[in-house]
Amino acid sequence: MAKKQLFTADYELRASVKMLYPYIQTASGLSEWFSDDVRINPEKVFTFVWDQEEHKAVISSHRTNHFVRFEYLPETPADKKDPSYFELNLEVNELTQMTFLKIYDYSDFDDMEELQDLWDSLVEKLKTVVGG
Repeated sequence: MAKKQLFTADYELRASVKMLYPYIQTASGLSEWFSDDVRINPEKVFTFVWDQEEHKAVISSHRTNHFVRFEYLPETPADKKDPSYFELNLEVNELTQMTFLKIYDYSDFDDMEELQDLWDSLVEKLKTVVGG
């Protein structure tokens, strides 16, 4: 089994934090750029669909207009002890007033280059959606 690693990346976005936040925190916003489909049930469990494969996660922490962390529901006993997650952080550079999306992706994905390419293409899609 692959050991989990933390992947991080920063992306500059030409949009305000208030405009971007719904795209990182709501099922409808996330489904526009992050995955093929996103559903949320009454228990607040998000179902992310990629290539007809479902992955369930919950928001484990968030701060409005700042960040959201999705923790995947455990699929194995090891996941219970060390859950995979991804966190989407919105930061503003006080000097330039530029908005940055900082990504933390903690998973057992073993090809960091492929993961970088994946996030690059997802964020490009987000930029197209928000016009930034």
